[in-house]
Amino acid sequence: MDVEGLVSPVAEPQERAFEAGLRPGTLAEFIGQQKVREQLMIMLEGARARARPPDHVLLSGPPGLGKTSLAMIIAREMAVPLRMTSGPAVERAGDLVAILTALAPGEVLFLDEIHRIARPAEELLYAAMEDFRVDVVLGKGPGATAIPLEIAPFTLVGATTRSGLLTGPLRDRFGFTAHMDFYDTNELIDVLVRSAALLGVHITGDGAAEVAGRSRGTPRIANRLLRRVRDYAEVRADGVVTHEVAQAALRVYDVDALGLDRLDRAVLEALVRRFNGGPVGLATLAVAVGEEPDTVEEVAEPFLVRAGLLARTPRGRIATPAAFTHLGLDPVEGLLGRSQVPLPLIDSDD
Repeated sequence: MDVEGLVSPVAEPQERAFEAGLRPGTLAEFIGQQKVREQLMIMLEGARARARPPDHVLLSGPPGLGKTSLAMIIAREMAVPLRMTSGPAVERAGDLVAILTALAPGEVLFLDEIHRIARPAEELLYAAMEDFRVDVVLGKGPGATAIPLEIAPFTLVGATTRSGLLTGPLRDRFGFTAHMDFYDTNELIDVLVRSAALLGVHITGDGAAEVAGRSRGTPRIANRLLRRVRDYAEVRADGVVTHEVAQAALRVYDVDALGLDRLDRAVLEALVRRFNGGPVGLATLAVAVGEEPDTVEEVAEPFLVRAGLLARTPRGRIATPAAFTHLGLDPVEGLLGRSQVPLPLIDSDD
């Protein structure tokens, strides 16, 4: 993984095995998302009392917050198998039929990135979720015949980072929906302390707080930074992750106090120093930092907007007073400069 990937909430393929060893096994062990945990606990206890599979579950929210872990926990709490796949992997209705007909009674099917499932497969999923039945069409044209196949009762756990892309009919078939929120610093400290214990890392309270403050509210990023800080502590210190060691390590890996990496700061620097804080179009801003517009929009901007450093307006991107302050500049002088120096808008692309 490159240095800039340290603060990406998306897991790299080689990171999956590492994450598996840190995932909580029960709802009681799961840190954060208190409201979602309580609601899930009540639903699962009710399903166990009735000896029936729980309702279908839809989990939405940014990547790295624990949607996959909750799917695993649901299966473990119900003492049933778990089958995992993703929306992009279900390209045809036949792919979904093969998966559904192979499910054991009560099994949990985890469908990640469910918003990317093919439309024919989605339409077949409606009957499967409601009536535990799939209709297999044999033949083509006027002679085609639909044969209904009964499938074992199951629980679908769908996960999505873009709930707005889900169709209404699919969303309505979930009996339980929950949105995963970003973690606060105290919750991330708890995550880091637990992960450090599992990894055998010696970390102090202020060391955990320093790493947590740069983790963008995301447990996956916190655990990734912990691994890098551990390496630094073992190679250049005495193996203990203290506040000073964490600061020095994250300075090496170019992650600043707010969790911004090189690309984030390059976007802010260009917006503030080259364009007087904006407004400036996305394509122009991307050229200024030497990246593709999609990279700036999808990788850098979401966190910059959430951190209150950048705003999207109809006229283009603008830097907020907090962005000037973070770069060590006077926000008053910056905003005055922005109002006095008109800039040509080459591509107002919002």
